[in-house]
Amino acid sequence: MADLPQIPAVLDLAGTAVFALTGALLAAKLRQTFVTMSFFALITGVGGGSVRDLLIGAPVFWVRDPWVAPVCLGVALIAWFTPHRWWEGKLLDWADALGLAAYAVLGTAKALAFAIAPVPAVLMGVITGCVGGVIRDVLAGRPSIIMRPEIYVTAAALASVLCALGTGLGWPREIAWTGAALAGFVLRGYAISRGLGLPSYSKAD
Repeated sequence: MADLPQIPAVLDLAGTAVFALTGALLAAKLRQTFVTMSFFALITGVGGGSVRDLLIGAPVFWVRDPWVAPVCLGVALIAWFTPHRWWEGKLLDWADALGLAAYAVLGTAKALAFAIAPVPAVLMGVITGCVGGVIRDVLAGRPSIIMRPEIYVTAAALASVLCALGTGLGWPREIAWTGAALAGFVLRGYAISRGLGLPSYSKAD
């Protein structure tokens, strides 16, 4: 097994916090209790990484890291005591885009480090970036991100593919990871700014 991917702890927790905040804010929008808000924050923050770790046979990351769960619960507390209007607009979407791209790369790199083949490793990257939000949406009873045409999963897939490609070609980690994450972020950001989505199936019977 290769060396496990490492990113600065502060950035790792910041990405988790962004995802957790999207979960907490959805619960706030639905006017749920603080318990529900905390659960949404936790499941959104750690859901994708937990599924990835279980699938590749790795220790579940947030169980071993003493800071992850408190950060998610702290984010829920912040969301509980702040007006929802503070979080309206595109700021959270852009922060989520950055977290999505970074976590897709991290998930792919970690899968590759556990000797997972490139194609499944790419899927592990997509899972890391997207599954927490999917679980959140399903629990909230609304169409999940994979059921909407907006370019989200595609951006995670682009970052994951480029990460696996760069790693397979032997590129330095800093170049492969940074380039892959930047490409995923740019694609997602362009979709946000332009309101772009993928075409839906429209063939008549």
